[in-house]
Formats: sequence, C-alpha cells, structure tokens
Amino acid sequence: MTTLKISGLHASVAGKTILNGIDLEVSSGQVHAVMGPNGAGKSTLSAVVMGKPGYTVSAGSVTLDGVDMLALPTWQRAQAGLHLVLQYPTEVPGVAVVDVLAEAFAARGRSTDGIREQLSTEAARINFDETFLARSLNVDLSGGEKKRNETLQLAMLRPKIAILDELDSGLDIDALRDCSRRVEDATNEDGLGVLVITHYSRLLKELKPDVVHILVKGRIVSSGGPELVDVLERDGYAAFEGDQPETASSALDDLFGTPPSRN
Repeated sequence: MTTLKISGLHASVAGKTILNGIDLEVSSGQVHAVMGPNGAGKSTLSAVVMGKPGYTVSAGSVTLDGVDMLALPTWQRAQAGLHLVLQYPTEVPGVAVVDVLAEAFAARGRSTDGIREQLSTEAARINFDETFLARSLNVDLSGGEKKRNETLQLAMLRPKIAILDELDSGLDIDALRDCSRRVEDATNEDGLGVLVITHYSRLLKELKPDVVHILVKGRIVSSGGPELVDVLERDGYAAFEGDQPETASSALDDLFGTPPSRN
C-alpha cells in the first residue's frame, strides 16, 4: 500500500500566499478529485507536490510512504513514484516519445526490451495513432492527441501516485472517455492512486472518485463522496466560499505560467 500524505501545506509565490494549509491523503487504488474555482490553488498544489521552481513552502509536509518529497528534486520525486499528467503538455522537437520512455525506463532500472511492442499495445488501448510514437513529442499534435500522449506515458511508467492536472482540458468526448477509462483501469490493474484536478463533472463520470474535495482560496473547505459533485452542479462554488481569506489572483494558479518576479 502506497500513500501520498499532504499535511498542513502552506505555499506562496513572490510573497503571496496561495495554499493555506492543505491536508490530503491518497492511497493505492483510490481516486481523489480536487475541484475549485479559478485561482483556488489547484494547479499550484500539483506544482508544489512535484517541485516546480518558483514556489516557496512555508509550512507543512508532503510524504510518499513516509519519504519527504519536499527535500527531493523533481526527478527524484518522479523516480520515487509520483507522476504529473500536464495540463499543457510540452512540445519537444526532435525527441520521440519512444526515446523519452526508453530513457525513463533506464533511469528507473527497468529493461527497455520490448518497449516498442508495449507502446503499441498501450496506444491501441486509448486509440492513439501509432505513427505519433516515432514523431517529435507533442509537436503538431492536437490538444486531444497530446492528452492521449500524456495518458500513454502514465500507463507505460506505472507510477505509484498520479496527479492529473485538468486531464479533461481540450478533450472531445471520445478522447475524454479513452483517457479517463485508461486511468480508471490503472487504479484497478496496478493499484494506481490518483489525485485528479478538474473544473468539470464530466471527467468524473468515467474516472470514479472515492473522495471529492472542494478547494477555495487555498483551503479545502469541504470533502465528501461523489454526491458533492451534484451539489456543485446545482449550487456552484458560492455554496462553499463562505468567509475565506483573500489570496493570490487566478494568474498565480497557472502551473505553466511564469511565476511573478520576487523583486
């Protein structure tokens, strides 16, 4: 059993507090959904857990099976078993996905024998065109193709805990179904634990959450079962906002934006 434990996590950018004490645990086979309005701190949470530069942790801890993740560089967090499915997948000209995964396998001490056959099998499971496997990573791919590519890498790497930062962004119905079902299968087949960040309930119709958390202004203000999504659909986030302290603007909640200057 693997557990990602986030305790009392406070984080800021350029002196502006974004996370105000996050407590969250995700274990093998579980799906936890984090939902919240723009600027709530959702993508910041994924950035801090994975170690994106520019964010300052002022209090709290992030551990994976008791190992302090905050003390490790990003690549060591990945080797320990954390994986981030990117909201905005990066294009890497001249480097094919098969080469990326071969290097990742080697770094983890895994054999690369049969990797092309494994890739072909996984590509077929999510209806990802095999011709993309030898092309430059994400270059000239549509938004849906990029997310299928991200899902393919997740399936191949078999991490312990995956963070999905708006996997559903830019996906049509077919791609959403293919990607979310593959992640759901991984929770059952490999014991993958999932922390899924999303704005919309449509993803959660395929990727079934065990727990839903509502994040508002850097705090988890409510947690419950899937029925919490129905409350959101009916009443919106206003039902959960209450008298929360003001925090940074929504511009700070963009994982791939440039963090504000520290000056």
